[in-house]
Amino acid sequence: MKKVFFLLFFLLNGLLSYSNHLKGGWVYYEYLGPGSSPNTVKYQITVKQYLDCRSTGQQIDQTVFLGIFNNATNQLTRQITIPLSGTDNLNIDPRYVNPCISSPPEVCYRIDRYVTTVDLPSSTAGYTLAVQRCCRIAGIVNVTGSNNIGVSYTTSIPGTINGINFEKNNSPQFVQRDTVMVCYNGSFAFDFSATDADGDELTYSFCPGLVGGGAGTGQSQPNPPSSPPYSNVPYSSSFIGESPMGPLVTVDTKTGLISGQAPARTGDYVVTVCASEFRNGVKIGETKKEIHITVANCSLAAAELRQPGYQLCDSLTATFQNLSTASNIISYAWNFGDPATGANNTSTSPVPTHKYSDTGIYNVKFKVQSSAGCTDSTTSVVKVYPGFNPDFSITGSCFQTPFQFQDKTTTRYGIVDSWRWDFGDLSSNADVSTVKNPTYQYATSGARTARLIVTNSKGCIDTLSKPVAVKDIPALRLPFKDTLICSVDTLPLQTIGNGIFTWAPNYNIINANTANPLVYPKITTSYIVTLNESGCIKNDTIKVNVLDFITVDAGRDTSICRTDSITIRTQSQGLQYAWTPATGLNNITTKNPVATPLNDITYYVTASLGKCQAKDSIRVKVTPYPQANAGADASICFGNQTQLQATITGSRFTWSPANSLQNFNTLKPVATPASTTSYLLAAFDTLGCPKPFIDTVVVRVTPQVRASAGNDTIVVANQPLQLNATGGISYLWSPATGISDPNIPNPVITLGPSVDSITYRVKVSVADGCFAEDDIKVRIFKTGPDIFVPTAFTPNGDGKNDLLKPIPVGIKSMEYFRVYNRLGSLVFSTRQLGVGWNGTIEGKQQATGTFVYMTAAIDYLNNRITKKGTVVLIR
Repeated sequence: MKKVFFLLFFLLNGLLSYSNHLKGGWVYYEYLGPGSSPNTVKYQITVKQYLDCRSTGQQIDQTVFLGIFNNATNQLTRQITIPLSGTDNLNIDPRYVNPCISSPPEVCYRIDRYVTTVDLPSSTAGYTLAVQRCCRIAGIVNVTGSNNIGVSYTTSIPGTINGINFEKNNSPQFVQRDTVMVCYNGSFAFDFSATDADGDELTYSFCPGLVGGGAGTGQSQPNPPSSPPYSNVPYSSSFIGESPMGPLVTVDTKTGLISGQAPARTGDYVVTVCASEFRNGVKIGETKKEIHITVANCSLAAAELRQPGYQLCDSLTATFQNLSTASNIISYAWNFGDPATGANNTSTSPVPTHKYSDTGIYNVKFKVQSSAGCTDSTTSVVKVYPGFNPDFSITGSCFQTPFQFQDKTTTRYGIVDSWRWDFGDLSSNADVSTVKNPTYQYATSGARTARLIVTNSKGCIDTLSKPVAVKDIPALRLPFKDTLICSVDTLPLQTIGNGIFTWAPNYNIINANTANPLVYPKITTSYIVTLNESGCIKNDTIKVNVLDFITVDAGRDTSICRTDSITIRTQSQGLQYAWTPATGLNNITTKNPVATPLNDITYYVTASLGKCQAKDSIRVKVTPYPQANAGADASICFGNQTQLQATITGSRFTWSPANSLQNFNTLKPVATPASTTSYLLAAFDTLGCPKPFIDTVVVRVTPQVRASAGNDTIVVANQPLQLNATGGISYLWSPATGISDPNIPNPVITLGPSVDSITYRVKVSVADGCFAEDDIKVRIFKTGPDIFVPTAFTPNGDGKNDLLKPIPVGIKSMEYFRVYNRLGSLVFSTRQLGVGWNGTIEGKQQATGTFVYMTAAIDYLNNRITKKGTVVLIR
């Protein structure tokens, strides 16, 4: 077992030791001519592996394992072990480090070369070359769990493409210019270019790094490597293989130059570049190179301005700032190239603002100096042409017809000279245009966002976005769908929409081709409106019901209780209403007003439908509420009762709840509640008020007094015994025989041998005078204090002698009561008086047998009493 442990430790330690130094690598090949066998091709294959320059011992691979896979099947064709062939050391000589860089980092690599030649059969599919290694260094910024992620170096040998054989090919070879110093938030350039011996066209792009090797499996160098395809490296949040250092760092597709502004976070970043080779416009291969770029905690005292310049298109004022983030700059000198502004033409502020005197082109000069005395300067161009205002309009409604986009951009200087439209149609790649006023037809309805990027001849550029509501049909809003008119009236139909309106049928209608026609049908008619908005059609219908006359019914006369309200439910075909008088009405023009009169009243209503009218009335009788007085609240002790004293003005009454009332059908019932209760008295009358009047009386019940005099006990003659009563705030003991103080809860009694037993009663009272009583029986032994233990007990659950417990006489406290079995094992122990053994051990009943007990206690004179003996358990 120890051997296995040491072996695992050695393997894991080797993996971890290596993983602290692996920094990248790549594979390339060279065509050497025909192979030594017919139909074979000879290649020289080189693997370059990047390590930290201080790598030693087991951190350096003496061999690597190359896998060659068929591109058609991804099956392994050949496995080759390649020995270490040579080493290059790349570093930046400290003598040539820019003195204006603060805290310059060390940049160095050990590059191990592994070179071999191989004859491969001619293949129309071609081959993939791969080497795998585990693992990467820990803490890589843009890779999650990097110390458990291996790496795969790959390239491809082409076969036959479009009928042309490309096997006589040399892969691109990346130039070895890897010693670049990158400071956080600083600008940098990294030459990642390659050469091609065949003169093929090369294009460059960021691409994902590939996973390889087996973290945690002991296979730091898989032999052979696993078959392609390979998974991408798990990039951490905000990073992807196509943007490994963030959006501010790019690679030139033509030159392979990586440049931009470094991230703000320091540390190592995995950067992979794919060099794709094209011959006569056909892509024939791709070679990947991966390297770790270290972003260091350093800064360059540089002067850096926006290039190619600044464009002021909306004002004469510009704010400048050094784009270099160096922290060691101590002075700034600005010249804005605008002598007409006099002293304002210069500034020493780190972030100056300058208002130019006029439009035109100005040359701004900028110089900085660091704390080490380093200086740097730069220039840039400021084009001042304010008054550039992008705008556009959108005309269209539904996806059935094209939308018209019209440029409304204005410019005070120059002319608007280019347009780039994006119509926001995610279902199509053709939703773009460069004409001034384009049209576009959407395939489906839905919300879109159109965007215009517009420029003028003075260099101004701006972007404007607007929402586009693409509907399936035109928007048409009707005033109503169904209405009612009198046969002698004319009705306006006021619709809202954009386009051409037509109405049908052409029956008793005026202005039929407008949004707001007038209709005067003599019979019920459904008018159909058609809206045509630039070819988009929407139909809808308004039904006009026609009546020659109307009726109105305000309802039957009614009665209400004074101060109550009633809703008058009017039945009528009318659309307008007028009520009189207004007394007590919440609204005199509604169909169903709410009435709250204080006296008898008759309401009159006039219902109108245009020129048709009808009238009716309703009388409301107002009656006062009945009266009820349930009486004064009362308080009683638990178990007592009280008589209620109620009065009413009405014809009848009810009590609720009635279950704790005696004679609940009278106004003076007797209440016997067990807890505080609210009794509701409801009074009714027959005078016209349909609602009861309710009053409440509360009977508060003091909770039951829980009087306790304590358990019956035994005492030795002439020995004091303290009683202890509970449950209240005042106490009275009787009889007073032998009691030290009958008015306290815990008096001491002393009884002589002339008394055999005595029962004391205690009256326990609470604050509001409620009380309860309890008693305690005291037996007097003529002997001295002692502990009595039975000689046998029967724990059979019949309630008799079920427990073995000591019987103390004249005892103040128990020190212990213990029971042992015949083997001397303790089976029960207690210090509490009145607690005993039930004949079980850990819940298991014990058989009939003899047990030994031991007990000790303190009597009321503080003397210690001990006792031991045997007891028989009988089943």
